[in-house]
Amino acid sequence: MAYWLFKQEPSSYSYSQLESDGRTVWDGVSNNLALKHLRSVKKGDKAFFYHTGDEKQIVGIMEITTDPRPDPNDKSLVIVDVKPAGRLAKPVTLAAIKDDPEFAGWELVRISRLSVMPVPPKLWDKVVKIGQMKN
Repeated sequence: MAYWLFKQEPSSYSYSQLESDGRTVWDGVSNNLALKHLRSVKKGDKAFFYHTGDEKQIVGIMEITTDPRPDPNDKSLVIVDVKPAGRLAKPVTLAAIKDDPEFAGWELVRISRLSVMPVPPKLWDKVVKIGQMKN
């Protein structure tokens, strides 16, 4: 299993909405590097749900429920299905991540506009611990 971080503007689609819906299609990724990452996602992987915009924080965990497939609206893009896997008890802010030297090499800090990125297992475990959620 691999770990990922997916970003979304909460005014467009929030973690609360995902919890309400029970599942959704993750689409709209068009950046070449983010698409490369999304094409590497596998069914059963886990992803952090990161609220962008004014919030800038990791708020929950999702499970990837399908392998990537072509977007029916644009075959050059891919989509995956996700479902909620738990809300963090304490959101983990970008400011807290930037303040911790262990996160310095992570794409979230280095390439801030990237909407899909891998999360190394060590950093996944650290975010889960900071967010006070059982892994």
